[in-house]
Amino acid sequence: MVKELVPLAQPVIGAREEELVLEVLRGGRLSLGPMLPRFEQAFAARLGAGYGCAVSSGTAGLHLALRAVGVGDGDEVVTTPFSF
Repeated sequence: MVKELVPLAQPVIGAREEELVLEVLRGGRLSLGPMLPRFEQAFAARLGAGYGCAVSSGTAGLHLALRAVGVGDGDEVVTTPFSF
């Protein structure tokens, strides 16, 4: 039995991030709310991309990326069995 967990990430959460999370929680819509387009646009701008698309998990992100580059039924994809 594993007694000590190895952290997968160490997020940096400051006062501004806390404020924005509270704004979303108090807004009554946890998904597809008015903050989503703002987040996608800001994320795309930070990366210098034309657009951004937020997804719910690493697995969903991998699926979307593969679809975006034309991977389809019958194509072989080798990837990690672990995403989060």
